[in-house]
Amino acid sequence: MATEVTVPVLGESITEATLGEWLKQPGEAVAVDEPIASLETDKVSVEVPSPVAGVMGQHAVAVGDTVQVGAMLATIDAAGGAAAPAPAAAASAAAPSGDGGAGYGDQPGTSASDSPAAGDSPAALSPSVRRAVLEHGVDPSTVKGTGRDGRITKEDVTAAASSKPAAAPAPAATAPAPVAAAAGGRKEERVRMTRLRQTIAKRLKEAQNTAAMLTTFNDVDMSAVIAARAKYKDLFEKKHGVRLGFMGFFVKAATMALKDIPSVNASIDGDDIVYHDYADISVAVSSPGGLVVPVIRDAQALTVAGIEKTIGDFGKRAKDGTLKMDEMKGGTFTISNGGVFGSLMSTPIINPPQSAVLGLHRIEERPVVVNGQIVIRPMMYLALSYDHRLIDGREAVTFLVALKNAIEDPTRILIDL
Repeated sequence: MATEVTVPVLGESITEATLGEWLKQPGEAVAVDEPIASLETDKVSVEVPSPVAGVMGQHAVAVGDTVQVGAMLATIDAAGGAAAPAPAAAASAAAPSGDGGAGYGDQPGTSASDSPAAGDSPAALSPSVRRAVLEHGVDPSTVKGTGRDGRITKEDVTAAASSKPAAAPAPAATAPAPVAAAAGGRKEERVRMTRLRQTIAKRLKEAQNTAAMLTTFNDVDMSAVIAARAKYKDLFEKKHGVRLGFMGFFVKAATMALKDIPSVNASIDGDDIVYHDYADISVAVSSPGGLVVPVIRDAQALTVAGIEKTIGDFGKRAKDGTLKMDEMKGGTFTISNGGVFGSLMSTPIINPPQSAVLGLHRIEERPVVVNGQIVIRPMMYLALSYDHRLIDGREAVTFLVALKNAIEDPTRILIDL
Protein backbone atom coordinates (compact mmCIF):
# COMPACT_ATOMS: atom_id res chain seq x y z
CA MET A 1 0.00 0.00 0.00
CA ALA A 2 1.41 3.38 -1.01
CA THR A 3 1.13 6.47 1.19
CA GLU A 4 1.04 9.89 -0.45
CA VAL A 5 3.40 12.60 0.79
CA THR A 6 1.92 16.07 0.30
CA VAL A 7 3.17 19.62 0.68
CA PRO A 8 2.58 20.55 4.34
CA VAL A 9 1.04 23.77 5.61
CA LEU A 10 3.85 26.31 5.27
CA GLY A 11 2.52 29.15 7.37
CA GLU A 12 0.04 31.97 7.23
CA SER A 13 -0.35 33.53 3.75
CA ILE A 14 2.19 31.10 2.22
CA THR A 15 0.42 28.94 -0.35
CA GLU A 16 3.25 27.65 -2.52
CA ALA A 17 6.90 26.70 -2.48
CA THR A 18 9.65 25.51 -4.81
CA LEU A 19 11.05 22.01 -4.63
CA GLY A 20 14.69 22.67 -3.83
CA GLU A 21 16.07 19.15 -3.50
CA TRP A 22 15.09 15.51 -3.25
CA LEU A 23 16.74 13.99 -0.19
CA LYS A 24 15.53 10.47 -1.02
CA GLN A 25 15.51 8.69 -4.38
CA PRO A 26 13.06 6.01 -5.57
CA GLY A 27 13.89 2.63 -4.04
CA GLU A 28 15.71 4.00 -1.00
CA ALA A 29 14.61 3.03 2.49
CA VAL A 30 12.81 5.72 4.47
CA ALA A 31 12.23 5.91 8.22
CA VAL A 32 9.28 7.59 9.90
CA ASP A 33 9.77 11.38 10.07
CA GLU A 34 12.95 11.17 7.99
CA PRO A 35 13.25 14.15 5.61
CA ILE A 36 12.66 13.15 1.99
CA ALA A 37 12.58 16.56 0.29
CA SER A 38 13.49 20.19 0.85
CA LEU A 39 11.07 22.99 -0.05
CA GLU A 40 12.13 26.61 -0.50
CA THR A 41 9.56 29.17 0.59
CA ASP A 42 9.67 32.95 0.52
CA LYS A 43 11.44 32.95 3.87
CA VAL A 44 13.14 29.65 4.76
CA SER A 45 13.86 26.12 3.57
CA VAL A 46 11.48 23.49 4.93
CA GLU A 47 12.22 19.78 5.06
CA VAL A 48 9.31 17.45 4.34
CA PRO A 49 9.30 14.36 6.61
CA SER A 50 8.00 10.93 5.65
CA PRO A 51 4.71 10.08 7.40
CA VAL A 52 5.52 6.34 7.38
CA ALA A 53 8.45 3.95 7.20
CA GLY A 54 9.01 2.07 3.96
CA VAL A 55 10.56 2.49 0.56
CA MET A 56 10.62 5.70 -1.46
CA GLY A 57 8.26 5.54 -4.42
CA GLN A 58 8.11 7.73 -7.51
CA HIS A 59 8.65 11.48 -7.40
CA ALA A 60 5.58 13.38 -8.54
CA VAL A 61 7.41 16.69 -9.16
CA ALA A 62 10.89 17.71 -10.28
CA VAL A 63 13.47 19.92 -8.61
CA GLY A 64 12.68 23.55 -9.35
CA ASP A 65 8.93 23.00 -9.77
CA THR A 66 6.49 25.22 -7.91
CA VAL A 67 4.08 23.25 -5.73
CA GLN A 68 0.93 24.26 -3.88
CA VAL A 69 0.12 23.41 -0.27
CA GLY A 70 -1.58 20.01 -0.23
CA ALA A 71 -0.19 18.88 -3.59
CA MET A 72 1.30 15.39 -3.82
CA LEU A 73 5.09 15.24 -3.85
CA ALA A 74 5.75 11.49 -3.88
CA THR A 75 4.59 8.13 -2.56
CA ILE A 76 6.03 5.89 0.15
CA ASP A 77 5.49 2.14 -0.17
CA ALA A 78 4.88 1.08 3.41
CA ALA A 79 3.69 -2.42 2.54
CA GLY A 80 7.17 -3.92 2.55
CA GLY A 81 7.45 -3.60 6.31
CA ALA A 82 10.86 -4.28 7.79
CA ALA A 83 12.00 -6.59 4.99
CA ALA A 84 11.82 -4.14 2.09
CA PRO A 85 14.13 -1.42 3.41
CA ALA A 86 17.12 -3.74 3.91
CA PRO A 87 17.77 -4.61 0.25
CA ALA A 88 17.10 -1.05 -0.87
CA ALA A 89 19.48 0.30 1.73
CA ALA A 90 22.12 -2.26 0.85
CA ALA A 91 21.90 -1.41 -2.82
CA SER A 92 22.12 2.31 -2.20
CA ALA A 93 25.03 1.84 0.18
CA ALA A 94 27.00 0.13 -2.58
CA ALA A 95 26.16 2.77 -5.18
CA PRO A 96 28.32 5.76 -4.20
CA SER A 97 31.63 4.00 -4.83
CA GLY A 98 33.32 6.80 -6.71
CA ASP A 99 31.22 9.93 -6.75
CA GLY A 100 32.38 11.78 -3.67
CA GLY A 101 28.95 11.43 -2.04
CA ALA A 102 29.94 8.40 0.03
CA GLY A 103 27.56 7.46 2.77
CA TYR A 104 24.44 9.03 1.23
CA GLY A 105 22.84 5.65 0.63
CA ASP A 106 23.42 4.38 4.19
CA GLN A 107 20.22 3.92 6.18
CA PRO A 108 19.51 2.77 9.72
CA GLY A 109 19.13 -0.82 8.43
CA THR A 110 22.60 -1.06 6.83
CA SER A 111 25.51 -2.81 8.43
CA ALA A 112 28.32 -0.74 6.91
CA SER A 113 30.95 -0.37 9.59
CA ASP A 114 32.27 2.89 8.21
CA SER A 115 28.97 4.77 8.09
CA PRO A 116 29.08 8.20 9.74
CA ALA A 117 27.97 8.88 13.26
CA ALA A 118 24.35 9.73 13.90
CA GLY A 119 25.09 13.45 14.05
CA ASP A 120 26.64 13.32 10.55
CA SER A 121 24.02 11.10 8.91
CA PRO A 122 22.22 12.33 5.79
CA ALA A 123 19.10 13.03 7.85
CA ALA A 124 21.10 15.41 10.02
CA LEU A 125 22.51 17.42 7.12
CA SER A 126 20.65 20.54 6.04
CA PRO A 127 19.91 21.03 2.31
CA SER A 128 22.65 23.64 1.93
CA VAL A 129 25.18 21.29 3.54
CA ARG A 130 24.12 18.43 1.25
CA ARG A 131 24.67 20.62 -1.80
CA ALA A 132 28.09 21.71 -0.50
CA VAL A 133 29.11 18.08 0.15
CA LEU A 134 28.20 17.09 -3.41
CA GLU A 135 29.77 20.19 -4.91
CA HIS A 136 33.12 19.77 -3.13
CA GLY A 137 33.19 15.95 -3.15
CA VAL A 138 33.69 15.74 0.62
CA ASP A 139 32.84 12.65 2.69
CA PRO A 140 30.63 14.01 5.54
CA SER A 141 31.86 11.27 7.88
CA THR A 142 35.32 12.88 7.82
CA VAL A 143 34.09 16.39 8.61
CA LYS A 144 33.98 17.63 12.20
CA GLY A 145 30.81 19.64 12.76
CA THR A 146 30.94 22.99 14.57
CA GLY A 147 27.20 23.64 14.50
CA ARG A 148 24.65 23.01 17.22
CA ASP A 149 24.91 19.50 18.73
CA GLY A 150 27.95 18.89 16.53
CA ARG A 151 26.04 19.27 13.27
CA ILE A 152 28.01 19.92 10.11
CA THR A 153 27.63 23.41 8.62
CA LYS A 154 28.31 24.61 5.08
CA GLU A 155 31.41 26.39 6.35
CA ASP A 156 32.71 23.09 7.81
CA VAL A 157 32.38 21.43 4.39
CA THR A 158 34.11 24.34 2.63
CA ALA A 159 36.95 24.27 5.15
CA ALA A 160 37.34 20.51 4.76
CA ALA A 161 37.42 20.84 0.97
CA SER A 162 40.06 23.58 1.05
CA SER A 163 42.30 21.57 3.39
CA LYS A 164 41.94 18.31 1.48
CA PRO A 165 45.51 17.17 0.62
CA ALA A 166 46.20 17.01 -3.13
CA ALA A 167 42.95 15.16 -3.79
CA ALA A 168 42.17 17.24 -6.87
CA PRO A 169 45.03 16.12 -9.17
CA ALA A 170 43.74 12.53 -9.43
CA PRO A 171 40.46 13.29 -11.21
CA ALA A 172 42.17 16.01 -13.26
CA ALA A 173 43.27 13.38 -15.76
CA THR A 174 39.65 12.47 -16.60
CA ALA A 175 36.63 14.76 -16.43
CA PRO A 176 38.26 18.11 -15.54
CA ALA A 177 40.91 17.77 -18.28
CA PRO A 178 39.14 20.20 -20.65
CA VAL A 179 38.96 22.78 -17.87
CA ALA A 180 42.71 22.54 -17.29
CA ALA A 181 43.34 22.96 -21.00
CA ALA A 182 41.16 26.05 -21.12
CA ALA A 183 42.65 27.65 -18.03
CA GLY A 184 43.20 30.90 -19.87
CA GLY A 185 39.64 31.03 -21.17
CA ARG A 186 36.63 32.78 -19.65
CA LYS A 187 33.89 30.73 -18.03
CA GLU A 188 30.31 31.46 -17.09
CA GLU A 189 27.96 29.57 -14.84
CA ARG A 190 24.20 29.97 -14.87
CA VAL A 191 22.48 29.11 -11.57
CA ARG A 192 18.79 29.48 -10.92
CA MET A 193 17.88 31.94 -8.17
CA THR A 194 16.60 30.32 -5.01
CA ARG A 195 13.07 31.23 -4.03
CA LEU A 196 14.44 33.07 -1.00
CA ARG A 197 16.74 35.19 -3.17
CA GLN A 198 13.89 35.91 -5.60
CA THR A 199 11.72 37.09 -2.72
CA ILE A 200 14.48 39.26 -1.27
CA ALA A 201 15.01 40.90 -4.66
CA LYS A 202 11.29 41.47 -5.17
CA ARG A 203 10.68 42.96 -1.72
CA LEU A 204 13.68 45.26 -1.87
CA LYS A 205 12.64 46.60 -5.26
CA GLU A 206 9.06 47.06 -4.07
CA ALA A 207 10.39 49.07 -1.12
CA GLN A 208 12.27 51.38 -3.47
CA ASN A 209 9.26 51.78 -5.76
CA THR A 210 6.73 52.39 -2.97
CA ALA A 211 8.42 54.31 -0.17
CA ALA A 212 9.75 57.85 -0.35
CA MET A 213 13.04 56.59 1.02
CA LEU A 214 15.66 58.84 2.53
CA THR A 215 18.74 58.13 4.67
CA THR A 216 20.20 60.30 7.38
CA PHE A 217 23.50 59.70 9.19
CA ASN A 218 25.15 60.29 12.50
CA ASP A 219 28.19 58.89 14.25
CA VAL A 220 28.60 57.57 17.76
CA ASP A 221 31.57 57.31 20.12
CA MET A 222 31.72 53.65 21.20
CA SER A 223 34.22 54.24 24.04
CA ALA A 224 31.72 53.80 26.89
CA VAL A 225 30.13 50.64 25.51
CA ILE A 226 33.52 49.11 24.71
CA ALA A 227 34.69 49.85 28.26
CA ALA A 228 31.53 48.37 29.80
CA ARG A 229 31.83 45.28 27.64
CA ALA A 230 35.48 44.77 28.53
CA LYS A 231 34.75 45.18 32.24
CA TYR A 232 31.72 42.90 32.50
CA LYS A 233 31.92 40.43 29.61
CA ASP A 234 33.32 37.57 31.69
CA LEU A 235 30.82 38.00 34.52
CA PHE A 236 28.04 38.44 31.99
CA GLU A 237 28.86 35.21 30.16
CA LYS A 238 29.27 33.31 33.42
CA LYS A 239 25.85 34.42 34.69
CA HIS A 240 23.80 34.38 31.50
CA GLY A 241 25.60 31.76 29.40
CA VAL A 242 25.93 34.09 26.42
CA ARG A 243 28.56 36.57 25.27
CA LEU A 244 27.99 40.28 25.76
CA GLY A 245 28.00 41.94 22.37
CA PHE A 246 27.16 45.36 21.03
CA MET A 247 23.76 44.45 19.56
CA GLY A 248 22.20 44.11 23.03
CA PHE A 249 23.03 47.75 23.75
CA PHE A 250 21.81 48.97 20.36
CA VAL A 251 18.52 47.04 20.44
CA LYS A 252 17.75 48.26 23.96
CA ALA A 253 18.69 51.84 23.09
CA ALA A 254 16.57 51.63 19.92
CA THR A 255 13.48 50.52 21.85
CA MET A 256 13.85 53.58 24.11
CA ALA A 257 14.25 55.92 21.13
CA LEU A 258 11.24 54.32 19.39
CA LYS A 259 9.11 55.05 22.44
CA ASP A 260 10.10 58.71 22.24
CA ILE A 261 9.61 58.92 18.44
CA PRO A 262 6.64 56.57 17.75
CA SER A 263 6.41 57.41 14.04
CA VAL A 264 9.71 55.58 13.42
CA ASN A 265 8.02 52.47 14.84
CA ALA A 266 4.82 52.95 12.81
CA SER A 267 3.66 51.76 9.38
CA ILE A 268 1.37 52.92 6.60
CA ASP A 269 -1.72 50.86 5.79
CA GLY A 270 -3.60 52.43 2.91
CA ASP A 271 -4.60 55.89 4.08
CA ASP A 272 -4.03 55.01 7.74
CA ILE A 273 -0.99 55.20 10.00
CA VAL A 274 -0.63 52.25 12.37
CA TYR A 275 1.22 53.04 15.60
CA HIS A 276 2.58 50.22 17.77
CA ASP A 277 2.95 50.37 21.55
CA TYR A 278 5.46 47.53 21.38
CA ALA A 279 8.79 47.12 19.64
CA ASP A 280 9.22 43.94 17.61
CA ILE A 281 12.78 44.36 16.36
CA SER A 282 13.79 42.56 13.16
CA VAL A 283 17.48 41.66 13.26
CA ALA A 284 19.16 40.85 9.95
CA VAL A 285 21.34 37.73 10.19
CA SER A 286 23.25 35.81 7.54
CA SER A 287 22.24 32.29 6.50
CA PRO A 288 23.59 29.93 3.81
CA GLY A 289 20.62 30.84 1.61
CA GLY A 290 20.89 34.60 2.03
CA LEU A 291 19.94 37.30 4.50
CA VAL A 292 17.05 36.43 6.82
CA VAL A 293 15.35 38.70 9.33
CA PRO A 294 14.01 36.99 12.47
CA VAL A 295 12.07 39.13 14.94
CA ILE A 296 12.78 39.81 18.62
CA ARG A 297 9.25 40.02 20.02
CA ASP A 298 8.50 42.69 22.66
CA ALA A 299 12.14 43.77 22.75
CA GLN A 300 11.17 46.74 24.90
CA ALA A 301 10.40 44.32 27.75
CA LEU A 302 13.69 42.38 27.50
CA THR A 303 16.94 43.01 29.33
CA VAL A 304 20.23 43.29 27.47
CA ALA A 305 20.90 39.68 28.50
CA GLY A 306 17.54 38.53 27.12
CA ILE A 307 18.21 40.32 23.84
CA GLU A 308 21.69 38.78 23.50
CA LYS A 309 20.33 35.29 24.19
CA THR A 310 17.64 35.71 21.53
CA ILE A 311 20.07 37.05 18.91
CA GLY A 312 22.58 34.29 19.64
CA ASP A 313 19.89 31.65 19.19
CA PHE A 314 18.75 33.24 15.92
CA GLY A 315 22.31 33.30 14.57
CA LYS A 316 22.94 29.61 15.31
CA ARG A 317 19.65 28.44 13.85
CA ALA A 318 20.02 30.65 10.77
CA LYS A 319 23.34 28.92 10.05
CA ASP A 320 21.74 25.49 10.62
CA GLY A 321 18.69 26.39 8.52
CA THR A 322 16.27 25.66 11.38
CA LEU A 323 14.62 29.05 11.80
CA LYS A 324 10.81 28.86 11.74
CA MET A 325 8.69 31.00 9.45
CA ASP A 326 6.67 32.38 12.35
CA GLU A 327 9.89 33.80 13.77
CA MET A 328 10.38 35.98 10.70
CA LYS A 329 6.86 37.42 10.47
CA GLY A 330 5.96 40.90 11.53
CA GLY A 331 8.49 43.26 13.00
CA THR A 332 8.02 46.99 13.49
CA PHE A 333 11.63 48.15 13.07
CA THR A 334 14.81 46.59 11.64
CA ILE A 335 18.46 46.75 12.70
CA SER A 336 21.06 45.59 10.19
CA ASN A 337 24.69 45.25 11.27
CA GLY A 338 26.91 45.49 8.22
CA GLY A 339 29.86 46.24 10.45
CA VAL A 340 30.47 42.54 11.08
CA PHE A 341 31.45 42.30 7.39
CA GLY A 342 33.63 45.42 7.50
CA SER A 343 31.18 47.98 6.07
CA LEU A 344 32.13 51.59 6.88
CA MET A 345 28.91 53.21 5.65
CA SER A 346 25.76 52.15 3.77
CA THR A 347 22.20 53.17 3.02
CA PRO A 348 20.02 50.21 4.16
CA ILE A 349 16.69 49.53 2.46
CA ILE A 350 13.42 49.49 4.39
CA ASN A 351 11.80 46.14 5.13
CA PRO A 352 8.09 46.71 4.21
CA PRO A 353 5.64 47.36 5.76
CA GLN A 354 8.05 48.88 8.26
CA SER A 355 8.91 52.54 7.86
CA ALA A 356 12.52 52.62 9.01
CA VAL A 357 15.71 50.56 9.28
CA LEU A 358 18.85 51.28 11.28
CA GLY A 359 22.22 50.38 9.78
CA LEU A 360 25.24 49.76 12.02
CA HIS A 361 28.78 49.76 10.68
CA ARG A 362 32.32 48.89 11.65
CA ILE A 363 34.05 50.60 14.56
CA GLU A 364 37.01 52.64 13.39
CA GLU A 365 39.41 54.80 15.34
CA ARG A 366 39.20 58.38 14.07
CA PRO A 367 40.35 61.80 15.26
CA VAL A 368 37.51 63.79 16.83
CA VAL A 369 37.33 67.02 18.79
CA VAL A 370 36.45 66.64 22.49
CA ASN A 371 36.45 69.72 24.73
CA GLY A 372 38.55 71.61 22.19
CA GLN A 373 41.16 68.85 21.92
CA ILE A 374 41.77 66.47 19.03
CA VAL A 375 41.64 62.92 20.38
CA ILE A 376 41.36 59.43 18.92
CA ARG A 377 38.05 57.68 19.56
CA PRO A 378 36.48 54.41 18.36
CA MET A 379 33.68 55.76 16.16
CA MET A 380 30.82 54.11 14.30
CA TYR A 381 28.58 55.58 11.61
CA LEU A 382 24.84 55.11 12.10
CA ALA A 383 22.46 55.23 9.13
CA LEU A 384 18.69 55.51 9.41
CA SER A 385 16.75 54.92 6.20
CA TYR A 386 13.10 55.92 6.54
CA ASP A 387 9.89 56.46 4.62
CA HIS A 388 9.59 60.22 4.23
CA ARG A 389 5.83 59.86 3.66
CA LEU A 390 5.48 59.10 7.37
CA ILE A 391 8.67 60.25 9.08
CA ASP A 392 9.94 63.83 8.86
CA GLY A 393 13.61 64.71 8.85
CA ARG A 394 13.32 66.25 12.31
CA GLU A 395 11.96 62.99 13.72
CA ALA A 396 14.63 60.91 12.01
CA VAL A 397 17.44 63.09 13.35
CA THR A 398 15.88 63.17 16.83
CA PHE A 399 15.74 59.38 16.83
CA LEU A 400 19.42 59.06 15.88
CA VAL A 401 20.45 61.63 18.51
CA ALA A 402 18.51 59.76 21.21
CA LEU A 403 20.20 56.52 20.15
CA LYS A 404 23.61 58.20 20.09
CA ASN A 405 23.12 59.63 23.61
CA ALA A 406 22.16 56.22 25.03
CA ILE A 407 25.16 54.46 23.48
CA GLU A 408 27.66 57.14 24.50
CA ASP A 409 26.25 57.10 28.06
CA PRO A 410 24.91 53.54 28.73
CA THR A 411 23.69 54.62 32.18
CA ARG A 412 20.75 56.16 30.35
CA ILE A 413 19.68 52.65 29.38
CA LEU A 414 19.59 51.61 33.04
CA ILE A 415 17.56 54.59 34.23
CA ASP A 416 15.38 54.82 31.07
CA LEU A 417 16.47 58.35 30.22
